[in-house]
Amino acid sequence: MKNNLKYVIVGLAIVLSAWLLGRAYTYKYRSQDTVVVTGLGETEFASDLIVWNGEISCTTQNVASGYAQLERDKQMVLEFITSRGIPAESVVFRFVNVNKETEPIYNANGNYTGSRFSGYRLSQSFTVESSDVDKVEGISRDISKLIAQGVSIDAYNPDYYYTKLDDVKLALIEQASADARARAEKIAENAGAAIGRVASARMGVFQITGANANEEYSAGGSFNTSSRQKKARITMRVEYRVK
Repeated sequence: MKNNLKYVIVGLAIVLSAWLLGRAYTYKYRSQDTVVVTGLGETEFASDLIVWNGEISCTTQNVASGYAQLERDKQMVLEFITSRGIPAESVVFRFVNVNKETEPIYNANGNYTGSRFSGYRLSQSFTVESSDVDKVEGISRDISKLIAQGVSIDAYNPDYYYTKLDDVKLALIEQASADARARAEKIAENAGAAIGRVASARMGVFQITGANANEEYSAGGSFNTSSRQKKARITMRVEYRVK
């Protein structure tokens, strides 16, 4: 009786082991029965917002006279910008910085012995932000006319932005997803199969580069602000079941 029970237990163990092995093999086979593709979405667009930064400055022995000169230069800059069609509210002047300037002192042997006060440097930065990209671009190129009038001004290259990036991103996700599905369907068709449901999907980083610039993509995502014409790019990595 005990021997019979032992044989029954062993038989059940063999059957259970075979069932588990079969389940594992089936799961492994099914888990590999997929196709993974990467879809691409790209588009080009023109910036609709420009931000231009500059700074006016002066050097003086007296802070009060320096403030007066800076105020005159500020009014000249503001008039120069508004006379070209940009409203005054689009121009923001920041607070005035005042720094003491010194110059080194050397003795007859050329050794440094200290420094002495040489005057004050006052500076004030400003920003022009506008949707009228053409006008602000023109102003930034003509700023040398103010220098010719005696205004000490440093101007920087404009930065360009697009205010509807969320719409661009959604459209690119849709485009990249459709591209991924088309690729998967072609692969499955060549293999005599068909595409089933999505097993997983992962979006790549959002890249914005200059439209005609040879820029490298960044692992964290590129965000070009120096080019007016831009190119946006996104990828979608999608895994499909094959049936």
